[in-house]
Formats: sequence, C-alpha cells, structure tokens
Amino acid sequence: MTQVPLNKAVVDSIIAKNNIKSVGKASIREVKKVVDDVEKETSLPFVRMEMGVPGLPTVKVGVDAQIQALKDGVSAIYPDIYGTAELKHESKRFVKNFLDIDVSEDSCVPTAGSMQSGFAIFMTLTKMDEKKNKILFIDPGFPVQKQQCKILGIEMEHFDVYDYRGEKLREKLESYLSKGEIAGLIYSSPNNPGWFCFNEKELQIIAEVANKYDVVVIEDLAYFGMDFRKDYSKPGVPPFQPTVAKWAKKYILMISGSKAFSYAGERIAVMVMSSAVYSWHSDYMKKYFAQDTFGRAIVFGTIYALSSGTAHSAQYGLAAVMKACNDGEYNFVEALKDYERKAHFMKEALLENGFHIVYDKDLDVKIADGFYFTFAYEGMSGEELLNELIYYGISAISLDITGSSRSEGLRACVSLVPHELLPVFKERVKKFNEDHKK
Repeated sequence: MTQVPLNKAVVDSIIAKNNIKSVGKASIREVKKVVDDVEKETSLPFVRMEMGVPGLPTVKVGVDAQIQALKDGVSAIYPDIYGTAELKHESKRFVKNFLDIDVSEDSCVPTAGSMQSGFAIFMTLTKMDEKKNKILFIDPGFPVQKQQCKILGIEMEHFDVYDYRGEKLREKLESYLSKGEIAGLIYSSPNNPGWFCFNEKELQIIAEVANKYDVVVIEDLAYFGMDFRKDYSKPGVPPFQPTVAKWAKKYILMISGSKAFSYAGERIAVMVMSSAVYSWHSDYMKKYFAQDTFGRAIVFGTIYALSSGTAHSAQYGLAAVMKACNDGEYNFVEALKDYERKAHFMKEALLENGFHIVYDKDLDVKIADGFYFTFAYEGMSGEELLNELIYYGISAISLDITGSSRSEGLRACVSLVPHELLPVFKERVKKFNEDHKK
C-alpha cells in the first residue's frame, strides 16, 4: 500500500486537472472528484469523510414492501401528488409516536427527498407576503439549501448560532425577525455540520419569537433520533425527539428517509405542516397560485410543477418502515449506532494527535458522537488543513462553505469510513501530527 504523505507533484497535477485552485475552498462534489482521481492514480484507499452519504444497508422491511409494490404494478401508475394513503397514515402515526405531536394526514406530504421539500418550501413561502421575502439560516448548515435560495433569487440572512446558545438566542432572533422581512427560518438539529442539538428551552425560544412575528419555522430533521445521548427509539414513550412543533404555530418539519432509514437512493422524504401553515391564506399568493391556501399551493402548485410528486414504489417502502417503527417491530435508532461508534474512535484519534473538536459542546454538555463532527489543527485555517490532509489520504470539507464563522475547522462524516480503515486513520493523523507539530 502506498505510504503517506503522497507524492505532492502527483496530487497537485490532479488538482490542477480538475481546475481547482484550492481543495480547501472546493465544494463537496469537487472534493469527491479530486479524491476519486487521486485514489485511482495512487491506489491509496482514502479515509473519505467529505460526503454525507448513509453507509448502512436499507431496512429490509422497506425493500420488501417496495419490491412487492413494483410487482403489483405501481410503476405503471402515476402516484397521487399528495401521497399514498399508506404513507400519509404512517407518517401521522410516526410524528405522534416519536415527536408526540398531532398532525393531520393531509398535512403529511411525500417529496423527492428533503432536498425537494426545502426547494418547494422556499419557493412557496416567499410568495405568501410581499414584504416577507427573505429566509433566515441558523448556521452552520447544509450548503445546498443556500444554493437553492440563490437559484430562486431569494434573499438570505444568516448567523452562526454557536455564540448565541440558550437565552442569548432570543435577542439574536429578535434582531432579524423584528424587521418584518423574514418569511421563514431554517435549522437542523442534530446540526449539520456541528452535530450540536437545540434543547427544549432553545426550541421554545425559536417558536416564541417566530410566533411573535408570524414567521414559519422550518425544522430539518434529517438526522431524526440520532442524538444518541438519549433513547428516542420507543414509539409513544418519552423521551421524544425534541421539536419546535411543541410551541410553534406555523412550522414545517422535513423528515428524510435517507439517514434514519438508510433509504437515500430512492429520494424519499415526508414534509409535515402544522394546521396553521396548511390552512394559511393570503391574497398576495393569488398572484402565483390558483390555490388559496399554503398547503394546497405547495402540493398542487409548486410540487406539481417541480415533479408531479415522488416515486410511487418508494412511498410504499417508506410507509412499511414507518409502520414497523410505529408498531415497535423495528428499532431504527439501534441500527444507526454504528455511526456513534466510529465517530467516538475517530475523535479520540484526532484528540490524541494535536487536533481539537470545533463545535464541542451543547452549552455546557459534551456533544454526542454521531454522523458528523468538526475538527481543526492548531495554527491552520480550515482551507490550509484540508489542502494538507489530502496528501495524507484523508478528505473532509471546509466549514467555510457551511455558514460557520469558525474558518479554522473542517466537517467530517463517518458514514463511508469502513471499520478496517479506522486503524489506518489513526496512523495517518499520527503521521500528520509528527510532520506538522511545532
């Protein structure tokens, strides 16, 4: 096996061929392409942490249900744009069982992944009130969501929330929402990339300020139940996944099938709207939609125009997985704990070799080990660190592209790192530290 560091001239020529000036400033997909090419040229297996891609097998009950649906001929039939009855029913049950929130089946709408949910929400939300045409991002966050707004021509505001945890969050939100320009605010919890989680007090603050200024809260639950410090796996039994829906009037939840159920390849998610959002009417929206409420506009206006719904068979697969969770026959959280184990090992290896964790606390509590973590090396910016780690067979992405104010850091995803490469990772960060410590 080729040893690290790799030949600098070889790696640099590959970076140049990809027309990239700095790997540390590259997008996720650009980093992936560079690493693909370096692996091919050098035969060195990289410890790949750049892509937030699920690394576990899809739940069998879902695959079986999807196969059966295909055998039953659903691939020949357009699905109802508002979703199959089975998925809407199990989504309602899932929200009640694992969030302790009551919603209507009508307000549970399948989409082509949460990526489509976000795009449709941004597009529809900013056409409800002429004065409210901005989206507030509580950062750090998923870079592509900002790209969606940019494509749509939607103005954005954002701030790194890490310095405004707890009661400090209220005043910070007030400073943005009080201007009357914010249509909706969005965040993820657990957070991508920091993996910190808002506690119930913070979620209540978000809801109270949003309610005060009639702003819609968009809660991205891409990593549902994956704060492994508490067990959110038992249907109908506390503790429940913390959610702003406990207090917010107008909220939209994005529940992805990709991470919690390892169903990423089928592009399936459920968008869940509060009754106040679903029935929300404005005269201004008539300029864009034939429908007269937000719920009908986003389904029969926006989603119809985007894709006419999402894949028919995948809805049966996700419905079956949710049913198994709802019935207590499948523990989806237990199946995900491999991410926790890998993150714990990798963070310990970094801490032993001169690195530190960037987003390390939930207020005064150590963050969980999970799908993502952030790390840095003393004396290096995130850009410099990633540029250098490439020569050591390690990839990640810079926090710069996530809206983080911590330019020294990188985001790592553990999902695609096989267990056999964990000792290799430890040796490579040890070698990196030996070559760079002052």
